[in-house]
Amino acid sequence: MSEPKEITRRDATKIAAGATAAVITGAPWIQKVKAANNQIQMAIIGTGGRGQYHIQHINGLDGGRLVAACDIFPTNLDKAVGISKDKPKGYKDYREILNRNDVDAVMIATPLYTHFPITRDALLAGKHVFCEKSLVHKPEEVHALKKLVTERPKQVMQVGLQRRYSRFYQTARQMVDKGLLGDVTNVYAQWHRNLINVPSNTWTMKKNDPRGEDGNWRLLSKFSGGLVAELGSHQMDIADWMFGSHFDTVSGVGGIDYFKDGRDVFDSVQLIFRYPKGQRLLASYISTNQHCALFGGTRAQFGEMIMGTEGTIHITVGTDEEPALGIWYREPAKKNPAPGTAKAAVASASLASTGKGAKALPILLSKDEVTDQDSFVQKELKFARRWLYSKGVMVPEEDRNPVDQQLIEFWDCCRSGAKPKADLEIGLSDSIAVILSNLCMKEDRKIKRAEIETMGNPDAKAPAKKA
Repeated sequence: MSEPKEITRRDATKIAAGATAAVITGAPWIQKVKAANNQIQMAIIGTGGRGQYHIQHINGLDGGRLVAACDIFPTNLDKAVGISKDKPKGYKDYREILNRNDVDAVMIATPLYTHFPITRDALLAGKHVFCEKSLVHKPEEVHALKKLVTERPKQVMQVGLQRRYSRFYQTARQMVDKGLLGDVTNVYAQWHRNLINVPSNTWTMKKNDPRGEDGNWRLLSKFSGGLVAELGSHQMDIADWMFGSHFDTVSGVGGIDYFKDGRDVFDSVQLIFRYPKGQRLLASYISTNQHCALFGGTRAQFGEMIMGTEGTIHITVGTDEEPALGIWYREPAKKNPAPGTAKAAVASASLASTGKGAKALPILLSKDEVTDQDSFVQKELKFARRWLYSKGVMVPEEDRNPVDQQLIEFWDCCRSGAKPKADLEIGLSDSIAVILSNLCMKEDRKIKRAEIETMGNPDAKAPAKKA
């Protein structure tokens, strides 16, 4: 059989037309200019690495103003105040911030074990809350926070799951909805890093840290959910989103296999989540190698593969230095040999040949969609851009970093009272996945999601005793 011809511009145009259903429709995201008196007065609690990262992004956005910052460590606080364009007032005790009447909303970027108490106090003080994932650390906090937020419907509660605000992930979800992948049956997720001989990172135990246990909080289970909470939570949320449901059961294997440094959270984790329709999420988190087989190995560490009966998506979120990536593969067309032929007999007996894989196609965003309103030149430019995407010369780029977009939409929700994309329900479901994942590995058993309903829940009914 002759080799297939290289894709042409005409072919790319046909493919683009066939994939139009996968493109997000509607107006592009436009940052609205806010009047000075319509700025959300913001405070940030926790100014370590993640908090400072957020401050740098807030510096480039309109719609919110940072008026206060808090951290128990003076070095972190001084650096955060210094890099902020707003030069917020610094505090060591976050409760002083909550007593300020001019603070509309707080961002919480502290260690996981402090998320619930600070979120609780902020809600009780009448503030809108943006809390980094995971939202809570313990089962009893799941039930307490759900009750508290329900009692305060006018306050916004948003969780830092920025993939919900990515145009690529939104487009992937639309592709699922439009049936371009057929029935979505599996998601594979990985976040692999090589932390050997990397002394500056927070995932290797530091001896004689002046901050004591706080300096190593990620490695101690009483403070942290480990790799599952800090990394896997993002991808567990993606699986729920793409499957359109929550998992039924989770099982897995975890171990402290390489880093014998006093930690009690796992340095290697493999998990299997089973969903109501038989779908599965397979997730892997290791600390000794950063290779990623997705995208031809051109990106390291993390990404997801969404697999359906008619196609597959490879996808990963962008960073400040690297663009988001999203490509998809159509399943090869099935050939049905005529009954009674030798080929038919071979095909029915076994998979005699795996065949050739499909060509990778770019996930197209709304800016690439050809519309009737486009001029001739605009249409030609879009066709040309799609063709370049298909040749690997260019990659589509998001209009805005999802980290920025989630903040902009948070401020908009604070003004309008609208429900965030990553709201309380999504945040708690994500935390449940983290809590039960760690428990299934600790107890070496398959755990049902329904078990969370009685864990730490004072309102849960005791199971009926057998006669």
